[in-house]
Amino acid sequence: MPSTPIASLLILYGLIGIAVVSDLRHHRIPNLLILTGLALGLVGQLFSGGPGGLGQGLLGGLIGFGLFLLLYAVGGMAAGDVKLMGMVGVFLTPAQALGATAASLMAGGLCGLALVVWRGQLRQTLGRYGLMLRTQTYLAAVPGEVAGQPFPYAIAILLGTLASSLWFHFN
Repeated sequence: MPSTPIASLLILYGLIGIAVVSDLRHHRIPNLLILTGLALGLVGQLFSGGPGGLGQGLLGGLIGFGLFLLLYAVGGMAAGDVKLMGMVGVFLTPAQALGATAASLMAGGLCGLALVVWRGQLRQTLGRYGLMLRTQTYLAAVPGEVAGQPFPYAIAILLGTLASSLWFHFN
């Protein structure tokens, strides 16, 4: 299976790192950062794999973007996070993009769980989710509940991309 060159991964991690800082400070990921990353990723794919590499990058970008777009459509993801995952995907092969997307979703779930536990709201949050399951009705988080507050998802994308890169490197 083809792999992503280390130089491309380092550029990718740097771009995601910038996105994390922006997401933490301003709760947004600049479009200029996304466009720069898309251009760098696609040029890198073309340089390292020719036209086939470019196709792989485009497909990887569509995988990351498309899967996160589904979550955006149901209100579970912000637009900047969707675009960031699409940018991540263009640096990777389609299989790696799928792995990074899945790992980013798992990292987001773990980060969310950690926040709920850290704030001492595990029982409250589980109770609300249990009630939603029993009544089959959506119940919004109450004011002050951490589960209802914005989360800088770029952190989860960074952690998931790093984890999946390690997975693909050692397997």
